[in-house]
Amino acid sequence: MTTDNPLLATTGLPRFSAIRPEHVEPAVDAVLADYRARTDALLASDATRDFANVVLLGEDLEDRLNRVWAPVSHLHGVADSEELRKAYSAAQEKIVEHASELGQNRELYAAVKAVADRAEAITLPRAARTLIEHELRDFRLSGVALEEPARSRFREIANELAKLATEFEEAVLDATDAWSAPIAQESDLAGIPESGRAVLRAYAQEKNADGWLVTLKQPSVQAVLTYADDRSLRERVYRAHQTRASDQGPNAGEFDNTARIDKILALRHEAAQLLGFHDAAEESLATKMAPSPDAVFAFLRDLAARAKPVAERELAELRAFAADELGITELQPWDIGYAAEKLREKKYALNEEELKPYFALDPVIAGLFAITQRVFGVSLKQREGVDVWHPDVRYYDLADANGAVFAGAYVDLYARGGKRGGAWMDVCVNRFVRDGSGHENGTQLPVAFLTCNFAPPTAQTPSLLTHDDVLTLFHEFGHGLHHLLTEVDYPGVAGISGVEWDAVELPSQFMENFGWQREALDLFARHWQSGERLPDELFARMQAARHFHAGLFLVRQLEFALFDFRLHREFDPARGARALEILNEVRDEVAVLHPPAWQRFPHAFTHIFAGGYGAGYYSYLWAEVLSADAFGRFEETGVFDRLTGEAYRKAILAVGGSRPALESFVEFRGREPQPDALLRSYGLAA
Repeated sequence: MTTDNPLLATTGLPRFSAIRPEHVEPAVDAVLADYRARTDALLASDATRDFANVVLLGEDLEDRLNRVWAPVSHLHGVADSEELRKAYSAAQEKIVEHASELGQNRELYAAVKAVADRAEAITLPRAARTLIEHELRDFRLSGVALEEPARSRFREIANELAKLATEFEEAVLDATDAWSAPIAQESDLAGIPESGRAVLRAYAQEKNADGWLVTLKQPSVQAVLTYADDRSLRERVYRAHQTRASDQGPNAGEFDNTARIDKILALRHEAAQLLGFHDAAEESLATKMAPSPDAVFAFLRDLAARAKPVAERELAELRAFAADELGITELQPWDIGYAAEKLREKKYALNEEELKPYFALDPVIAGLFAITQRVFGVSLKQREGVDVWHPDVRYYDLADANGAVFAGAYVDLYARGGKRGGAWMDVCVNRFVRDGSGHENGTQLPVAFLTCNFAPPTAQTPSLLTHDDVLTLFHEFGHGLHHLLTEVDYPGVAGISGVEWDAVELPSQFMENFGWQREALDLFARHWQSGERLPDELFARMQAARHFHAGLFLVRQLEFALFDFRLHREFDPARGARALEILNEVRDEVAVLHPPAWQRFPHAFTHIFAGGYGAGYYSYLWAEVLSADAFGRFEETGVFDRLTGEAYRKAILAVGGSRPALESFVEFRGREPQPDALLRSYGLAA
């Protein structure tokens, strides 16, 4: 297996077409055995406890594990199968167990501490010093100081949490794939534009069926809830989508995440208390910018106080419009998107369908790359012949001004079965200069995965994006640039690694701003048939509608953030998770529209129960203060100003997690962030 296993290749790109579920466990076993053997050899030797012998060795071992695990983890998200799930789950258990052992290895902790205590530690590069600080912190957060039986219990919890997160996500994916509604008569799809119907037709064809198939994939849900005139169809789709993986709805109890939510919160709370924290929210802030739970609540509640009155006015206007113009006297959640789209059309003479022909996917990508070249001096070129997991996947090389390739990215953009919903960036390969010299020779180049779930092309049309889709693509590409433009030599603090979680969205949200600039849109917004540029009057209507329902959007984000933070802050073992109870209390505080009692939003909230956002969903809004304020400098100097782009690249993107995010921000902006920047970006500033 060690010679034939494609996962054990230590150079080049993964050979996705050769990877089979049966390769996963042997590859993980082999790399973990080597990891343990080399760590034991270090601790048994009398080698000097210096940066190269201890910390760089750890970086090398961790990177080799990542090279095995990254493609497996990625395939689990984009090309899932029953066999892969089993292999993934078994291997993940071993990796989590290994990480727990490592994090509690006191000899290894002592070795890293010895590196930190050496006189020459102060002369190490900033990135190396930060790496040492983070390692010592992470040892403490892994329970290195715990005594038995707490040490073993902490390891058990880590393993159980990893399993529960995987099960949670798989339940959501299965529930999403399990429901569909065949439509035989096109008249039943009245109101849904041709681009939306084409997607539903393609879903039916995938199943070798006639007519149309409504599914719970995002393009389908969006088409129905935004455009379908048939209110009962909207309600059916809303009910199925909002009860996924729960005790309610059409698949009630089949994929139910209720017990997993309770267990995840209980275990996170127990782990936090074992480490000496009051609760999981307090523990989560040990690796974030926010100084305390009280600071997070103050931030969120201050925003709510400003946003809720705006949201209430927006909802009152929408209710009146729905009653007067649409005959909907009792506005329900499945009416909101539909009525809002009709109101937007009336107020601004603008609808997404009018914009979509100007956002064909390929020109949008070309425009995004042109922006990247102008602002950061980086070009992207598609490379043919790269081994991928699906024929739709593309691979791009990133090159500097001299044409030298320094990074790469896989781009997988269309929704399909076996692929989890949403959009994300993930690490495939880390930048790493193994000898620690900083010399470029032998540098391992960074590679990213960029994943979205857009409507695929049809027989008649290319893939046409909504403007929201365009912003999503720019957002994920911003994360990608953070990973790919790093100039840090050590993976542990390069790119997004080591960045405080409530600052990690800065580069992604920053890139979204370009999707609103006339100069940027002129690079790609062309009608896919006529080639006509986006007309000035249509752009003006877009801008006028930019902040349409900003209050409603913001209170929804605040609902998610407060719900998440309160769940982790207020957990009481004697009372259990109380997820729905806390959610209702949060809605009483910040929401302006309450969904039906059967809605089960938490059961598919993968961000906090299966992603990295547990007790951290507030990070999106926290980082938006930084991103809005950072883009303000571009608005002052010109959105394509190269000097500003270079300053941003050097101060924010290049340094990754090698220093505190606030320090990087201050270097770029010349001052600390201004909280009102976020409200200005929503058009809500007083």
